[in-house]
Amino acid sequence: MIFRRKASDLLADWKKTWSGKYAALLEGPRRVGKSTIAEEFAKANYRSYIKVNFAEVGADVLSVFDSIDNLDDFFLRLQNAARKNLYMHESVIILDEIQLQPKVRQAIKHLVSDGRYDYIETGSLLSIKKNVKNIVIPSEEMKIPVYPMDYEEFLWAIGSEEAPLLKRIYESGKPVGQAVNRSKMRSFRTYMAVGGMPQAVEAYIDKLPFSRIDRIKRTIIDLYEDDFYKIDPSGRISMLFESIPSQLARTSKSFSLGFALNKKSRAKDYELLYDLVNSRTVIPCYNCTDPRVSLSQSRDPDTFKLYMADTGLFVSLLLKTGAASEDYLYGKMLSDKLPANLGFLYENIVAQTLFSGGNGLYYMTWPKEGSTHSYEIDFLARQGTKTTPLEVKSARTDTHASLDEFIRKYSSVVKDPCILSQKDIGSDGIIRLYPFYLTEFVARQKEQ
Repeated sequence: MIFRRKASDLLADWKKTWSGKYAALLEGPRRVGKSTIAEEFAKANYRSYIKVNFAEVGADVLSVFDSIDNLDDFFLRLQNAARKNLYMHESVIILDEIQLQPKVRQAIKHLVSDGRYDYIETGSLLSIKKNVKNIVIPSEEMKIPVYPMDYEEFLWAIGSEEAPLLKRIYESGKPVGQAVNRSKMRSFRTYMAVGGMPQAVEAYIDKLPFSRIDRIKRTIIDLYEDDFYKIDPSGRISMLFESIPSQLARTSKSFSLGFALNKKSRAKDYELLYDLVNSRTVIPCYNCTDPRVSLSQSRDPDTFKLYMADTGLFVSLLLKTGAASEDYLYGKMLSDKLPANLGFLYENIVAQTLFSGGNGLYYMTWPKEGSTHSYEIDFLARQGTKTTPLEVKSARTDTHASLDEFIRKYSSVVKDPCILSQKDIGSDGIIRLYPFYLTEFVARQKEQ
């Protein structure tokens, strides 16, 4: 199935404004739809295209790239090998899985400056960052991130016309009523269970049972872990990855390398952690020390949480690591009975939505006076010189001590404090309440 994706809109802007000076580099985790997005865009916007998939390319096509010095000869050989014609200023060349051919990636500068054709590269981010030894990374690349499908894209995929309605609901700021809210939350939890990986969404549209959908998602997780083992045969990156559910279930204020690896962490372990983050399979959320200044400048790089880039995969990782049974977890999610000890799934979907909307992720924790406990704000967002605290509540919304204390402590910079929950639109004093299915619209109002 071919799905409408927001990355295509970014490619359209690139083609209109930047294609003569930059190649577009679609980057993101595996199986997120980069190759399909590139090819469908080429079909719709160019007279012709040639796609070279370096993961599957035959020797005849690969040999064409042995020499790119003489571009006249190169383009003739490429067209002959691909059995397709290229047209000046009307064709695009797709270099798929570019991370497998670093020397070709280095040649992008030469190809772009030639000016005859446009270029779209795709690649898995971890390998892109690793396979750069002995090459000059081209500055003529415009990076376009590709995320798992967000809720709006999911609604487009299943043929729902809900997305414009949700925007109007958010803009009205008025409750929709218990029955309507319950129905919309049920739809949103279905999205959480399926996730935003195109293969899983296609299986859902085909009406496959959740056991089959989960099998597809676990296959994707296995692919990720295969990649981790290629980078680190000891398996420590996989241990970090698989510890995310248990780490979020703890009351700890940050991700612990020692907890994940069952030993005292070393400098090498931090390098592996950076590899995991660079894979884009996970999202880091950094502790902010002072919300009165730029969040990125006041972040503590050594204190952070990790969320999964796709909540649907997170659900399957829970099952893979034995944290829950398949029937139990999917049944509870779809029937609005997700237990409190799995409330971190709602945190994850908020993190995913904020991140895919272009927001950096930050949280804040500080000690309670005279107590061993701490206050904690789940997410912070910046609006100009102001800071918006966002709290995630899986159940009750009438108690929010941390949010109240944050508003009191930082009253001079607080703007639009918000609780995201399953409840209908409402307010509690100056605190606004929004249901989870409106998170995307809340996120659009914020600045990194």
